[in-house]
Amino acid sequence: MKTYAIGDIHGHLGLLQDLHGLIADDMAATGAGTIVHIGDLVDRGPNSAGVVDYLRAGIAGGADWVVLKGNHDRMFAGYLSSFDYHDTGLRRDLSYLHPRLGGAETLASYGVKNAADRPLAPVWCDARDAVPQPHRDFLASRPTHYLRGEALFVHAGIRPGIALADQTEDDLVWIRHDFLDDTRDHGPLIVHGHTAIDTPTHYGNRVNIDSSAAYGGPLSGIVIEGRDVWQITPQGRMRLAPIG
Repeated sequence: MKTYAIGDIHGHLGLLQDLHGLIADDMAATGAGTIVHIGDLVDRGPNSAGVVDYLRAGIAGGADWVVLKGNHDRMFAGYLSSFDYHDTGLRRDLSYLHPRLGGAETLASYGVKNAADRPLAPVWCDARDAVPQPHRDFLASRPTHYLRGEALFVHAGIRPGIALADQTEDDLVWIRHDFLDDTRDHGPLIVHGHTAIDTPTHYGNRVNIDSSAAYGGPLSGIVIEGRDVWQITPQGRMRLAPIG
């Protein structure tokens, strides 16, 4: 069983298409496999609308792709659902349009300009009109995790010691240190993003594949066979061994 995984995209359609091309080359040499996108399709990058449209159209066309929900995807869908929405994982002093979160860049990709510089109510009405309902439905309906073979794919991580059936969505899309600092074997190998690092890293019990595309870094992909992990690169597969 072979599964590919792609890290946090954050509106970088060109990087996503390039990485899909590298994965297609690997599949041509080794056989087909499922591609899992680890979430955070939107915010900060230049073409979130294009990313959502590309992934939605691919799945509708029969591509063997899984697209998980990230915290930014949940925030965007929630923002569009209600003017008063505030994500439970977000600090109370921050809103979706705070410059740190990149929501204004997402709205700009849908044609809503200067969102961070205008009154909130008109911007929200413009956003509701600009984002197609199929995009909103797609974002809101993304699954929070995907178990395949010996790997569990999830955006942020899991609450250690809690059965998968009892995990909360807040943890699956938002958790950080309670998961990142836990070195126990979680059963399946946890493949996640959410916490930006320089390069995909295998920690033994988990693999972080968020290589900071949101901040000018590359978009990274891996392939897993059993519990063996390789990074997909322009030069081919590169073994990703556990550190330590």
